[in-house]
Amino acid sequence: MKTEISTASATLPVHTYETGIRKVIITVTVIIAAMLELIDTTIVNVAINHISGNLGASIEDVSWVVTSYAIANVIVIPLSGFLGNLLGRRTYFIGSILLFTFASLLCGIADNIWMLVLFRFIQGIGGGALLPTSQAILYETFKPEERGAATGLFSMGLVLGPTIGPLLGGYLVDYFSWEWCFFVNIPVGLLAAWSAYTFIREPKVKHDVVKIDWAGIGLLALGIGSLQFILERGQSKDWFETSSITWFTIIAIVSLALFVWWELHFEHPAVDLSVLARSKTLAIAALLTFVVGYGLYGSLFVFPVFVQRLLGFTAVLTGLVLFPSA
Repeated sequence: MKTEISTASATLPVHTYETGIRKVIITVTVIIAAMLELIDTTIVNVAINHISGNLGASIEDVSWVVTSYAIANVIVIPLSGFLGNLLGRRTYFIGSILLFTFASLLCGIADNIWMLVLFRFIQGIGGGALLPTSQAILYETFKPEERGAATGLFSMGLVLGPTIGPLLGGYLVDYFSWEWCFFVNIPVGLLAAWSAYTFIREPKVKHDVVKIDWAGIGLLALGIGSLQFILERGQSKDWFETSSITWFTIIAIVSLALFVWWELHFEHPAVDLSVLARSKTLAIAALLTFVVGYGLYGSLFVFPVFVQRLLGFTAVLTGLVLFPSA
């Protein structure tokens, strides 16, 4: 399935590299935006038990608050390069921040679990664009010889985000309420959007024609969504003893297999899997990242529930428990 759309290349003329205080402000802005995205991957984990009790939802249902955000990230990240070129880095960046901020407000006022899951998905759509677009803006802002130092500063923000999340979430839950895990994003998001609007300039670009990999994106979303349903509902539905789990398993396997095949054959894939074949180092790094993530993110969900329900820990103490893993 192919769609041709006129868009812009990411080539940035040399004369648009920033200098002085503007460069500093842009750097701080993109770091804050990236931290918003990363903090929200962990801040909600310490509030899971409180959300469950407040909204009258099971832990199984509340888990979708975490995973819906992650699924939205998976769908949006491959699109970020295309949308950034089509709309312009600045426009796409500001729009993503505002969508993330507005969705944070909706999450905070949600009055049932499935509304919260929906708003978290929308928040993930906005948040998923922040990290890759921040990196692209940083790349366009600094001269080639300065990018190493800029990347180092940016990486410090990436490390701080997941670390701050559980501690901040624990404090907000204990001293305010779980809704403030979302409301806290609003002033920071508005400040970041204003700063981006004021100081980030749209680069001059030339227009090319690209093909959107709608089929690849659709197969990825269908495969990941089906797999998530299996993992979330499999135990309660006695796994393959129920037809729904069996059918979703078939859908997941077929969709992901077709996704891999399509991405290897499509001219402009949403996810360029061929780079894994060209670089053994990258392939090993991706595999190790998957293994680490497999163990880490499961524990980030299970540990808060365990220590709060069975050991009686407060949300702040739970944040301290999660601090080393973050």
